[in-house]
Amino acid sequence: MSSAWQITPEGLRVSVRLTPKGGRDGFDGVSALADGQSVVKARVRAAPENGKANAALLALVAKRLGVAKSGAVLAAGHTARLKVIDIHGDGPALAARLDAALKGHAK
Repeated sequence: MSSAWQITPEGLRVSVRLTPKGGRDGFDGVSALADGQSVVKARVRAAPENGKANAALLALVAKRLGVAKSGAVLAAGHTARLKVIDIHGDGPALAARLDAALKGHAK
């Protein structure tokens, strides 16, 4: 398991570095920031205007982890590249699905 996400009583909390207008919607693995914090790298086609990139990110996360769109909530970072997403559900199962979604990407 990566420190980019933590299991919580409500489900899973994920730290994400988002690249809007990234050409495709998808995950690009896990990366360490300069301060040592691990983040899931994600990109979306949507532009960062009027919340479109945030909505696309939440839709991507919900789809890849098999939860309803309402099950993924932006907890922090509404206007920043670094975001925190809370995903509601069974934390260990969500962590396993996220890990599987990231397989094959450089970590």
